[in-house]
Amino acid sequence: MNRSNSSALSRFALAVVVAAGLAVQSPLPAFARGPESVADTAAQVIDAVVNISAATTVEDQRGVQMPQLPPGSPFQEFFDEFFGQRGGPNGPNGQNGGPRAPQQRKSSSLGSGFVIDPAGIVITNAHVIGDANEITVIFTDGKKLKADVVGKDTKVDIAVLRVKPDKPLKAVKFGDSEKMRIGDWVIAIGNPFGLGGSVSAGIVSARNRDISDQSYGQYLQTDAAINKGNSGGPLFNLAGEVIGINTAILSPTGGSIGIGFSVPSLVAMPVIEQLQQFGETRRGWLGVRIQNVDDSIAESLGLGTPRGALVAGIDDKGPAKTAGLEPGDVIVKFDGKEVKESRDLPRLVGQTAVGKDVEVVVMRKGKEVARTVKLGRLEETQQAKAEAGPNGRNGATPSVTARALGLELSPLSDELKKRFSLKDTIKGVVVTRVDPNSAAADKRIVPGDVIVEVQQEAVNSPDAITKRIDQLKKDGRKSALLLVANAQGDVRFVAVNIE
Repeated sequence: MNRSNSSALSRFALAVVVAAGLAVQSPLPAFARGPESVADTAAQVIDAVVNISAATTVEDQRGVQMPQLPPGSPFQEFFDEFFGQRGGPNGPNGQNGGPRAPQQRKSSSLGSGFVIDPAGIVITNAHVIGDANEITVIFTDGKKLKADVVGKDTKVDIAVLRVKPDKPLKAVKFGDSEKMRIGDWVIAIGNPFGLGGSVSAGIVSARNRDISDQSYGQYLQTDAAINKGNSGGPLFNLAGEVIGINTAILSPTGGSIGIGFSVPSLVAMPVIEQLQQFGETRRGWLGVRIQNVDDSIAESLGLGTPRGALVAGIDDKGPAKTAGLEPGDVIVKFDGKEVKESRDLPRLVGQTAVGKDVEVVVMRKGKEVARTVKLGRLEETQQAKAEAGPNGRNGATPSVTARALGLELSPLSDELKKRFSLKDTIKGVVVTRVDPNSAAADKRIVPGDVIVEVQQEAVNSPDAITKRIDQLKKDGRKSALLLVANAQGDVRFVAVNIE
């Protein structure tokens, strides 16, 4: 090979190496990189995101009681000295071992929120404020303003607050959650663990998630970091519009594992409008009990593929009865919107204005039949049975809830076992909520505990507990002896006042 050929070959090889290097180092396409930064979006909206401090002052009835000892007990002197220092017979807070005088105690919670009106309208989660009697909104500049509750809705978990600023506030606008696609970038801003002003970024992981036994779910799922304290904060698109309100996470540790849930703006906006206008939500009511359509039902009704909501029952005083709907009808369209499965119907009905004339399309004996229904108003007393069939929506066993002893109770189910990480061997009735001012709360009963026995009789339903308590009251008992199990199955006896 002569020198000229060798030189040409060397130049060719160098060109190949350089080209290969350029190919390796060339930037990835935009869709693979994601946004280079969310700093501009964050700077645009962060001053409208606030911290929420909610405090509840209750009367603490708990006191230290002198144990009842047998006469002449060798431990009498020890207990006299010990409890005398802590409010016993010789202590400053009690007489003869009696309880201390009631004292005020304050419980507080921290969450997030955001301003939607410069005049002072703030949005957060209903569970952030609970029944608080003192709510403070804290802004990014450290300013604190007392807030009044305009209204709240626990079904969708939204609360509207009002503050009185001395100048217009920075506010943000809602965007269209329906335009968000799986994989679209979002950012969450809030107050995780009380740190305030924290920004995290991620994508929309899924849409229309049904994560609770409420009828108005349909959450957005995101992997943007959401932690305790983020509740009530906004989920933004990259245009700085609120497309969700962060409300829940799925986590065995209590911290973010990349699975968070937000109320979509499409669901939140009508609720917020009603809360501002009426101070409460006014949901439409159809007056039917429904269940899911599975393959066998679809085949027997000639539907082809499973779809719609099967009417299992009609309320005799409801709008559906007047309009001519019948048990066995399958509702496939409501107000022009397709009902793909039974869980869609309660959401559609609940979001529709009370008194509106709505066209409902049903499949009846293989044919489409249209009826016009004037929607009624869903009252709280109807909530437990509205739009829930004998097998529950989605075909699951309905969650029967009863109130007793300041507790909300539900039968054991696979969903509750998963939610509270309950051991499979536990039997009884699950505590799903505890009134913070109740005797049960004073006895340290918490959500996730399981009541196994009442007065040494096994119980397996909320009704069984209620009947047992009623009988104890009739017998003149002042307290009920409960056998309570925790998530690990460890049991303890708890005597709760029932007067």
